[in-house]
Amino acid sequence: MLEIIKQPWPWYVAGPLIGLTVPALLILGNKSFGISSSLRHVCAMCVPAKIPFFQYDWKKELWNMFFVLGIFFGGMIAVTFLANTAPVQLNPSLVKELSIYGVTDFSSLVPVELVSWNKLFTLPGFTMMVGGGFLVGFGARYAGGCTSGHAIMGLATLQWPSLVATICFMIGGFVMANWILPFILMM
Repeated sequence: MLEIIKQPWPWYVAGPLIGLTVPALLILGNKSFGISSSLRHVCAMCVPAKIPFFQYDWKKELWNMFFVLGIFFGGMIAVTFLANTAPVQLNPSLVKELSIYGVTDFSSLVPVELVSWNKLFTLPGFTMMVGGGFLVGFGARYAGGCTSGHAIMGLATLQWPSLVATICFMIGGFVMANWILPFILMM
């Protein structure tokens, strides 16, 4: 059983399992799936200021905080006990393209040349990790939700703004991967 959990699951198994979270949340508790709203809940719990955006009954959304904690601890358990030590398999053309930018170490899930503590203090590393983190957070707030909220929950409930947001997420990912990332890697 443990070996089955360690292996990548095919899309036709993992996709429906993720998709079934939407009706399960709606049927079991009339709840919406999303992650980025948890930051708002944390701020509403911890920030004593009377900021109108944080003035709501966050206790009704406490289930979401347990969900996020479950994701965190599930990730910790997976890394500790279910790690697949086999090298990450990448398309040879991607390996060739990344080698042009000096990215050659694929021994972990994220290439060390892109993300590490040493890289954080370089201009490209700071740009990607801190600047990218800020842009993702700003974008999730501006779009009224993150990719999981819009692409999974919003599309499943036929929300027009979620379709627009998901299309924008896809376009943004394409632009970043094909045009902006190569520019950053050349810095």
